[in-house]
Amino acid sequence: MPATPLPPSPEKTGGTPAKGPLDALENASSAAILRVLRVTLHTGFALLLAVAVVRIFMAGGPLRWLWAAAAVVLAAIYLAGTVLEKRHAEARIGFNPRRYGLLWLGLVTALWAVLLAGSADFAWLAFPIFFLHLHLLPRRGALLAITLMTGAVVASQWAASGAPVPHAAAVVGPVLGAVFSVITGLAYAALYREAENQRRAADELRRTREELSRSQHESGVLAERERLAREIHDTLAQGLSSIVLLGRAAEQSLADGDAPTASSRLALVQQTAADNLAEARSFVRGLSSPHLEGTTLVEALRRLCGTTETGAAAAGLALRCRLEVDGEPQDLPQPVRVALLRAAQASLANVRDHARAANAVVTLAFLGTEVTMDIYDDGTGFEPSVAAGAADTADGSGFGLRSLRERVTALNGSLAVESAPGEGTVVAIRLPLDGAAALDGAASLDGGSDG
Repeated sequence: MPATPLPPSPEKTGGTPAKGPLDALENASSAAILRVLRVTLHTGFALLLAVAVVRIFMAGGPLRWLWAAAAVVLAAIYLAGTVLEKRHAEARIGFNPRRYGLLWLGLVTALWAVLLAGSADFAWLAFPIFFLHLHLLPRRGALLAITLMTGAVVASQWAASGAPVPHAAAVVGPVLGAVFSVITGLAYAALYREAENQRRAADELRRTREELSRSQHESGVLAERERLAREIHDTLAQGLSSIVLLGRAAEQSLADGDAPTASSRLALVQQTAADNLAEARSFVRGLSSPHLEGTTLVEALRRLCGTTETGAAAAGLALRCRLEVDGEPQDLPQPVRVALLRAAQASLANVRDHARAANAVVTLAFLGTEVTMDIYDDGTGFEPSVAAGAADTADGSGFGLRSLRERVTALNGSLAVESAPGEGTVVAIRLPLDGAAALDGAASLDGGSDG
């Protein structure tokens, strides 16, 4: 509504809150300069109006109270407009006074014209009113109104002087004042636009940061969910599957009256359950596999082969599993050790449960800058494309291959699966050791997470 709408606060534009006009000038931000100009304009309008009223009373005259009343009305309308605009800009009221800006401007200008007709002392109020026109009217309309008002000021000064020809000062002064007001008003408009752009940029930056934070949070949640899904599949799910098979085998042994065999299989059930309990506690804490604590990857894989043979035998399967090591064993980064162990666990579980193989071979090769592991079995084989498409089935079959591929990809490695119906299967994994060392350092800083 007023010509000087409340500019964005320094807090919203990233500046330091100003304590006063001088502090605002020292800060030299667009918002601070706008604040100084706004306060100066309102103060100037009030002072010029007060001076004109005082001069009317000093001059005397029968209509001085009428002009004073008109001046009070003008002051009240001007003050009401500026206060409502400020409160709306601060979101303290829901009423939007800007819809009535042109009406407000018309009332202020009309009252000024009435006062100017009564006394030339109100002529200088034209200069702060110029800013109202420059802000609320289109540029051409504002310039036309300012030209007409300047002519009215010159005419009032000429009439007050009583001279047959207007004095040069009565013409040059108002014209220069109008030109200065237009230039200042345009500069103010440019500063106001800059402050608005800064406010919008700050709001957009804040929204972008909030969206980025929300996106990162969602990504973290999804990553942790994927980690837990991989851990559950490669540990608890495989262990529970073994427990089910061993329980059925023990039940059959009891039915056949073979108590020693049933007892050994029940002992295996207990051991498998204990191992899975340790795994569950481990990955809940975000630590590495307990099978790798205090031992090497080679020893863990050798024990895994033995456990696979024992579990298969307890289920009535004749499966022979052995480990072969190529190259000189070396210390591997923790993420690599965990990924390879999980890959071997998942692959050998598939061999035991689905392949109906007689032999399985795990080959671990240390090649200096990388490590490879191949898991081979001479079982029934499968079609890899069909297995990849089964990853999202209701029972979760096929998830192990996708989980394994995600583990390997996270370490910048490669995974290849070669199989065909009736020709066995080879799962080949290749992991670089240079990038994995950096991941190992990051994992140690995060408490040793293997996910």
